[in-house]
Amino acid sequence: MTDHTRIILASNSPRRRELLAQMGVDFSIDVPDIDEHDAATPQDTVRGLALQKARAVAARHAGEQAVILSADTVVFAGEILGKPRDREDARRMLNLLQGRWHEVYTGVCAMCALDGRHEVRVERTRVLFVPMTGEQIDRYIDTGEPMDKAGAYAIQGRAGMFVERIEGSSSNVVGLPMATVRGLLMAFGVSL
Repeated sequence: MTDHTRIILASNSPRRRELLAQMGVDFSIDVPDIDEHDAATPQDTVRGLALQKARAVAARHAGEQAVILSADTVVFAGEILGKPRDREDARRMLNLLQGRWHEVYTGVCAMCALDGRHEVRVERTRVLFVPMTGEQIDRYIDTGEPMDKAGAYAIQGRAGMFVERIEGSSSNVVGLPMATVRGLLMAFGVSL
């Protein structure tokens, strides 16, 4: 790979776009269309989905001088928490999280479109939420913010006021662990 290698972000997430842009990376976006499903563990889930997303986009760019970057994030609190289906599901998730520790896992995959070579890394961050009342949970859900977020919250948004402590990468909780991405891109010959 060379400095002229194109980076393609296989994600429609505005948060991932913002984080990658903060790193000074020039990239284009190609959103994969895959069926998302949970595996036995959160690590296996995010590893498998990140790889699936990269493969789907790499197939559309076969033979190009490009590195596909994909990611998948889940919240784990005794069960895998993806995006809530509706208000009740968001309320259930936030009740599980309030007043306790949980883990956020992100799988990140870098794949060479020329030859399919790839590497997947999984980042884990622990997050402690303060206790929340039912009224606080309902007010937060009323903002609409939880509805398209793994675990029904956005740490970079209003939910940040409920986070007491973080152990690990804060950008991982947003959906793209920047140090991990840096390491992967450099391993694929991208200068940062």
